[in-house]
Amino acid sequence: MLDLTQAYAGCPSSSLQFLHLPRETLLLYPFADSIVVLNARNLAFLRALAFWEVFPSTRHAPQSIQCLTVENGMKLVVASLGHRVVVWSLSGKQYDYWRVHSSLLLPDDLHITALSCTSGLLAVGTHSSLSVYTLILENDLPTWSLKWSTTVPSLSRVRFSPSLMYIAATSLYDNVVHIYLTTTGRQTQAISHPRPVTDLIWRNSPSSSRDDPILYTITTDATLRIFLPVLDAPQYLQLHSALDTFSSLPFSVASQETNSSVFRLDREVLNAALKSVLEQSQSREDDARRRRIHDITEEGWDIFLRVLGDGSLVVQAVANIDRRPPTLLKQFTLLQSASGVLSGPPAHLYIVPNPGRTSLTLVTSPPLKSYELAILPFFDARADGLKLVASGAEHADADAREDSRAEVVRFMRTPNGEGVGALRSDGSGEVWNFDWARTGRLVRKGRWTAGPERVDQFVVFDAGRRFVTYSSSNNLLTLRTVPPATLQVPPLTSLFALSSPSVSSPYRTLIGITASYTVVIISATISGDSTSLTLISESSLPLPAPPKRILPVDPMAWVGQYGSGARGVAQVHDVLLSVSEEGELAFWVPEGSLDGQREPATDGQTDRANGVAEKMRGREGQKVVWKCTGEVRTGRKGLSMARCSSAKKSVLIVPTPEGEELTIWDSKESEFALGLEYRQVLSDPINDLDWTATPDGQSILAVGFAHRVELLCQQRATYFDETPGWSVCWKIDMGGMVPHPISDSIWLARGTLLVGAGHLLFMFGQKRLEKSEKESEASEESLFEHVARLNGPLDEYHPQMILQCLLWEKIELVKSIIVNLARNVEFGRDIHDWETLPIEKFLQRDEEARATNVPHRPKYSLLFDIPEGKDEEEEDPFSPSVVQKLLDHFEEKPILHLTPSENASLLVLIQTALEIEEQRRALDPNGLRYLISMRSFYILNRRASEPSSPASPTNGTAPTLQLKRRERLRYRDMIWAFHSDSQEVLLSTSVAACGGKMCWPDARALGVFVWMRSTDAMRAHLEVVARNEYMAGDVRDPTACSLFYFALGKVKLVHGLWRQAAWHKEQQPMLKFLNNDFKEPRWRTAALKNAFALLSKRRFEYAAAFFLLGGSLKDAVNVCLKNLSDWQLAVALARVVEQGDDGPVLRAILNDTVIPLAFKEGNRYLASWAFWMLHRRDLAVRILVMPLQDMASVVDAQITEIGDPHYDDPSLALLFSQLKSKTLQTAQGTSEISGRTEFNFVLQIARVFCKMGCHVLALDLVRSWSFQRPSTVMRDSRAALRPPSPVSTRFALEPALRRKSSILIDIDVTTAPPTRRASPSRSPSRAASPPPQATREELKDERDLIARKAGLGSLMKSAKQDVKVPEFDMNAFF
Repeated sequence: MLDLTQAYAGCPSSSLQFLHLPRETLLLYPFADSIVVLNARNLAFLRALAFWEVFPSTRHAPQSIQCLTVENGMKLVVASLGHRVVVWSLSGKQYDYWRVHSSLLLPDDLHITALSCTSGLLAVGTHSSLSVYTLILENDLPTWSLKWSTTVPSLSRVRFSPSLMYIAATSLYDNVVHIYLTTTGRQTQAISHPRPVTDLIWRNSPSSSRDDPILYTITTDATLRIFLPVLDAPQYLQLHSALDTFSSLPFSVASQETNSSVFRLDREVLNAALKSVLEQSQSREDDARRRRIHDITEEGWDIFLRVLGDGSLVVQAVANIDRRPPTLLKQFTLLQSASGVLSGPPAHLYIVPNPGRTSLTLVTSPPLKSYELAILPFFDARADGLKLVASGAEHADADAREDSRAEVVRFMRTPNGEGVGALRSDGSGEVWNFDWARTGRLVRKGRWTAGPERVDQFVVFDAGRRFVTYSSSNNLLTLRTVPPATLQVPPLTSLFALSSPSVSSPYRTLIGITASYTVVIISATISGDSTSLTLISESSLPLPAPPKRILPVDPMAWVGQYGSGARGVAQVHDVLLSVSEEGELAFWVPEGSLDGQREPATDGQTDRANGVAEKMRGREGQKVVWKCTGEVRTGRKGLSMARCSSAKKSVLIVPTPEGEELTIWDSKESEFALGLEYRQVLSDPINDLDWTATPDGQSILAVGFAHRVELLCQQRATYFDETPGWSVCWKIDMGGMVPHPISDSIWLARGTLLVGAGHLLFMFGQKRLEKSEKESEASEESLFEHVARLNGPLDEYHPQMILQCLLWEKIELVKSIIVNLARNVEFGRDIHDWETLPIEKFLQRDEEARATNVPHRPKYSLLFDIPEGKDEEEEDPFSPSVVQKLLDHFEEKPILHLTPSENASLLVLIQTALEIEEQRRALDPNGLRYLISMRSFYILNRRASEPSSPASPTNGTAPTLQLKRRERLRYRDMIWAFHSDSQEVLLSTSVAACGGKMCWPDARALGVFVWMRSTDAMRAHLEVVARNEYMAGDVRDPTACSLFYFALGKVKLVHGLWRQAAWHKEQQPMLKFLNNDFKEPRWRTAALKNAFALLSKRRFEYAAAFFLLGGSLKDAVNVCLKNLSDWQLAVALARVVEQGDDGPVLRAILNDTVIPLAFKEGNRYLASWAFWMLHRRDLAVRILVMPLQDMASVVDAQITEIGDPHYDDPSLALLFSQLKSKTLQTAQGTSEISGRTEFNFVLQIARVFCKMGCHVLALDLVRSWSFQRPSTVMRDSRAALRPPSPVSTRFALEPALRRKSSILIDIDVTTAPPTRRASPSRSPSRAASPPPQATREELKDERDLIARKAGLGSLMKSAKQDVKVPEFDMNAFF
């Protein structure tokens, strides 16, 4: 997904250091106050070591780290800044743990200029001294102890000899190489050079038996000199050979070569690679090349590389250095390559080992590049001997090498993310173009330096080619062109650019927000060499009070590469977001024109604000009128940060005592949606926020903390799991990479994230694969693909899609999906090539689909004709054998992109679809819905009980949410069974799901005594539950079943059970007590006393049983409600004891407990069931749609708390479509719901479908929903001649009136009271009239209500006629 693609960590200005590890080689160089650690082969950023971690006072110091050295034996990194030295060590089994090893503090007047560290010795050179320190352990802490110090000229470099006997040093002010003894610091020799010395190299030769010092020096004229000791003076070095341009090239060529560089190739690194090549078996064609490699290895040649001005390479060799006398030295040229191998002579060149490969890595600087050096082709002067592997992110020009050392403060990008700028802490800044198409890198286009007029705000446009800065010191806006254009503006607190109306337009529109919250529109004219800035307008938003913030709406979705411009459709988008002190969000666009005319659309990316700016050009000074397009009331006060995405998703940060509250709000606020989509309280402070958009318009939020960035995306809603609306889809952990805190992060084009930490920039995006990599391995899932998978439209075979199709009675569609899936699997197609069903299949009614899928049957012309064999009935493609093959396949090979739970659900749903087909006549649709929900309930609980390894919180995807075991079915699923006509089948299936023995916890989990309607069936099943409770476990305890048997009135049966419980200590008292006649008041009183005694002993269930024995059902129910917190048990006892649903105790439970609980939890299904049980079926329908606050004022129950509305369930519309015309009461309740409310309700359910990934079902819902009112049998023959309603009625579940010829009359039509409060009458003497638009809406609602009342009146009138059934008259037939 998001990988580190580039790290902008400066360009090395000095020599590089290398740390050799078993698996890789690390490249290190200083940049500002840090040490940058890269992989030497691919230049991948690994780590930054900050100097201020040890010395915090150097955090914002203007100096940079000057000296750096590496000790490979002890894996130490030593750096100095000023008079301070810090040492880091690399440890761990994988060498991946950096820690501070030690530090050294010199006197303040000593400025360190050179360092060298070898085998516990540290040489420190300053501008006036050379000192040597030894590493000792003091109190188990590594400490540097001064060995000696001597006064010397200002040093530029120091080097220990391999034998640690000598130190070579060079000075800043002369051309002399000084040789000192390591033991005493005495100078033994001074070697003069004709030119300044640029490098010192001691020759290390562990393979040689001699330990004589051999020194190489390189001067500025690209001459390498070899110094060896003479035989009679082994400590005295003399010049024995020199390699210059003339020694490697012909005189005619060398005399013209003015620019070259020479380097020594590390002999030990080179020999190790050469030997590994020789050990490999080669073909005969490689024999000649292998002989040259063999000579280099066996003869002990030292190899030197010269890079000429044209980029060609000359390889020279010096032989016999290890031999004596020195006159045997011989130098010769091995090869010369063609020009252009390198870009030019670099300042530094190194070869380092390439662990695991037979090749070497060649590193040059500047520019920082790494090459793969293939041994045989390179020494054969072939073009493929040196291949570029990676290059540094910074450019090689001098401007790039002068990178600002100040820390990044803030980023600002162009509207489409193709350009970005950075403002640094000293007021300087840079602007880049994001070249995503070719290189995927930032290309610097400009910069500004720190000056007296400090830059506070800036904007970037035209893909980073142009930018405008603003300074608060003089309120001057400057367009940085040649020549620059300036404009005096009011004091600004923020500044941003709008998208250009067209590429060829010379105008760019800028918007500034002042300290007094006025909006300033500025036009930048860029036409050839003519540039100007013009103040177009300054106006205020029409708000009742000054806002707390005014922010831009992120334009990425409609101006990016995937924006609306690609569709060629001109759209108007919001420009500003205002946030009030009370937390109210308002979205704003400028009016099209001041004269009321609408400006023409120029292209797909036309922006209204740009159009306004262009129209007002020439009419400066006039005010732009801003129009509000939407409002959201969040109730959040005291916010500290806010941002708004292209899709109008707003994120707010509000400090709270528990931490910072992050909330995400949708702009679509209605009576069915408050707008709040996500809420989380974070303990870590949030530093920054930024939005981006995917190609399909989804929003991704980057939340920046001190050392990490979390990416939040919308998460698809599910039918069974309560998942949050947003989730962390990716984490970028910077704590292990850089110690600096993150200052800002910003999205660029194509889902690329730029992160600034300290003075370093990091770019995260999709890695670019070479053609060979793309062919050899599947590319990693991109961020946009991952977000689409989490929240995009689902595949037709996804279990959630199949589940919703089954719930909405699209059985034939599910069969087609399964058959199509089986065909794709049978033909062995790749999952990306699977064929899908046409969308028309999803829009068909089940009856139409069944008629289409009926196989062709032979036609008979005569009664006794026999059809031919070829016309035999076709086999049904949806057969048990096909389904079984598909199940077996997915058991062995699950679908990869589905989770284990989703794969398991898919198998169950496929099996369920087959059972539905086989038992279609035994189950009605509501029974089917209950059956599906019950099976999913047990599957998810089984999955939640399985052990799973927790995901480690590493960089990358966030750990998935763990499944939680549910205690019961949702009330929604119980209601399906309550309204089912096949409850006998459902009961037997429920018992089978419990293993054939349903105890009370099982009955409560499945809501059996909630959805059963038959009193006799309830009594019979409660006896079954009582028997199972008694038989459960190894101990037969009569107390476990007494409550249920007493509710059934079977006291004698319990008495018999106690006779068998000889082991129980309470057997004798219970036998004696139950032997009495509890119809007598005295024994009932005794039972009640025992019940209270059991309450005191906290034996609540047994106490409830004794209350029943004493005839006090109310007290038993109270124990269940208050002490056991089990209202289902209370309902079961009341329904069984009162032998019906009209008893006072049951009604009290529903009114006092169930309905308040439903309002508290926002559970509309539970409330609907309770109202249905109370014979208030009008309220049972209204509660599904109407806001809970409105319903609370209508019901008789005492409502003290109202929870979330919970409109995020498509089954609400499913149940509403069933009940709204089922009975006369429900029809009355439906008439109390206005047409606008029902319309908005359907739109809300369609949005829920889209959140669930079922976009095609959302389309089917809005396409086929019927808004027609229920009516009785048509009596007016003229109505049949009327044209059909323009509202389509082809919804999957038609209202009940289409299945029945009349409506069920369940109220007294003569005395039925209205359930809606009367509308307030409008007084003609109002002081102020409402707004015209609001008046129209109120009048429309009034007319709608009057029409509905009239329709209900005719329905009631018709119902009254139906009630008056005339006496049967036989004469009517004659």
